[in-house]
Amino acid sequence: MRAILLFAISLLSLFGYSQNKETLYDFTDLPQSLLLNPGADVRFNYHLGVPFLSQIHVNAGLKGASLYDVFADDGRDINDKIETTLNTLTSKDYLTATQQLEIVSFGWKSKKNEKIYFSGGIYQELDVIGYFPKDFAVLAYQGNQDFLNQSFRFSTISGSAELLAVYHFGYTKKVNKSMTFGARAKLYSSIFHARSAKNKGTFTTLETPQGSNIYQHVISNADVTLRTSGYRGLKDLEGKEIANKLIGRALLGGNLGLGIDLGFTHKINEQLAITGSVNDLGVIVYNKDVETYRARGNYVFEGFETPIQFSGQNPENFLDELEEAIPLDTLSTTYVTMRPLKFNGSVKYSFNKYDDGTCNCYLEGEQPPYLDAFGIQLFSQFRPKRSQYAASLFYYKRFFSFLRTKLTYTIDDYSYNNIGFLLSTHIDKINFYISANNLLEYTNLAKARGASLQLGFNIIM
Repeated sequence: MRAILLFAISLLSLFGYSQNKETLYDFTDLPQSLLLNPGADVRFNYHLGVPFLSQIHVNAGLKGASLYDVFADDGRDINDKIETTLNTLTSKDYLTATQQLEIVSFGWKSKKNEKIYFSGGIYQELDVIGYFPKDFAVLAYQGNQDFLNQSFRFSTISGSAELLAVYHFGYTKKVNKSMTFGARAKLYSSIFHARSAKNKGTFTTLETPQGSNIYQHVISNADVTLRTSGYRGLKDLEGKEIANKLIGRALLGGNLGLGIDLGFTHKINEQLAITGSVNDLGVIVYNKDVETYRARGNYVFEGFETPIQFSGQNPENFLDELEEAIPLDTLSTTYVTMRPLKFNGSVKYSFNKYDDGTCNCYLEGEQPPYLDAFGIQLFSQFRPKRSQYAASLFYYKRFFSFLRTKLTYTIDDYSYNNIGFLLSTHIDKINFYISANNLLEYTNLAKARGASLQLGFNIIM
């Protein structure tokens, strides 16, 4: 059981970031900014992403603890460090992991109306969130001897995971000199999905009036559900068969859904602008390869000992008793889930404009740019238990015609010292960009509460 708890803490230490991309948002030198705000004020004639290389995004992090808290070589006993970390973590701490791979990316300016820009493509996404099951982690590691008459809540068990492919097409229009509006239609093809949320019920050990050595173990109003799609069809497959199955689901053979992104840019004047966007306003219907596992009911049993003292007992005995008490039903019914809705907004002030033609600060055919800008960006994302939030201050700087940068300082659930940096090079039509967050923590990744990296190659005209 100690190994299971160590594994859970390690997972929390490796993953813990939301889908916030503060360095990339409103960085209109890059076409990938259109994925965050289809109403971004881009100035391209066309763009083409290098297949499978135009955007590679991965992140990892933690809310609540770090690997260093448990595995630091500081002379303390590891059992003491595990117990301290267990007491530190709460049921509000969580892991999230996001990975994106842009497979195809393209866009072009309309020949009939130069104020309209079309963009589209395909990307693969993995999105995982899991809340730390505090009550049952304590129950598993410490037993219930010291927690008589205290309820362990099944509601602390909550999480979801999804692997999917997204086909999208966007429309961006410069309505007038001050307003740009955009929308992006999305077709989701889910490859794998699992979700357990809104669980109910408690497990409580009570001392009975008959004596101090007689206990009553009560499972009350238990209702725990795990919905899965795409798992059953993989059970009997191996190797290449699994890969072929997953690719087939990505190619519109999975459970399908629809969504939309909306966004705008409003220029209050030539130098001051506000932006906003809503991403993944949509749903997926799961009706293929569906299995839902549900355990519900009430049960009371008595004994002369508290049954969960894993230091001297086999935990499988308790699990067998629990399975007998609360039978597990397997269902194959259709279900629907919403995508994790995300909001972005920013205020930006640009300055230091070069328009006298004496410097090599912009590309041929490009409007004379402001070389500097600063502002604030806000982000939020819906999650199973509560929304996640982040606020960023940013500074944009353009060096010559081939180098643009952005520096961010972000406050979020994980850190108050998250420094991010994006560098984008533009040599002729070839663009390469790279971005990383939490730069101050890279000196000791074991202590790090977060790390994020994204990079890509584009052809931009």
